Amino acid sequence: MQLSVSRYRAMLTVEMMFLITDIVINTTVEMFRFQSVILLVIFVIQDVCLIFSIIIVFLSFFSTYVFQAGLIGYLLSKFRASIFVSLLYLVLSITYHVWSLNIRWYSPMSYWWTEPLLSFFVIHRLVGCIYYYLYKRTALMITDPRLYEDISWIKEEWKLK
Repeated sequence: MQLSVSRYRAMLTVEMMFLITDIVINTTVEMFRFQSVILLVIFVIQDVCLIFSIIIVFLSFFSTYVFQAGLIGYLLSKFRASIFVSLLYLVLSITYHVWSLNIRWYSPMSYWWTEPLLSFFVIHRLVGCIYYYLYKRTALMITDPRLYEDISWIKEEWKLK
């Protein structure tokens, strides 16, 4: 299966759109800190975008010749960090959203930053930066033409297994 330029451009555009959406939400969400319902909607949009971005990465994996040839282990070893950090960031995001909304839902005007929540917020944002880097790197690396062609290196990998 050849990777066409238009298909790659469309996939990369969608992936970057989800990434930019996540960055914009993370940077502007505190403007709505006094409206709990708006925050709930924004957090749901962010979590859905994260889930869709992970699905798109896996769809990109499934469309490679390497995956179709049965060398799933090769893809997993090459993209292990990206997969792990993406899933970790999704779990941390959902946990932060539930925790922060639970604290501020009934009294949004009060000071609700507890020390554990603040520590978790910092960890969430740090993992977010790592996620942004690895997700973009994965989106660009998955377009390696070798992953979409039946060439000798795949046969060599198959012989080693």
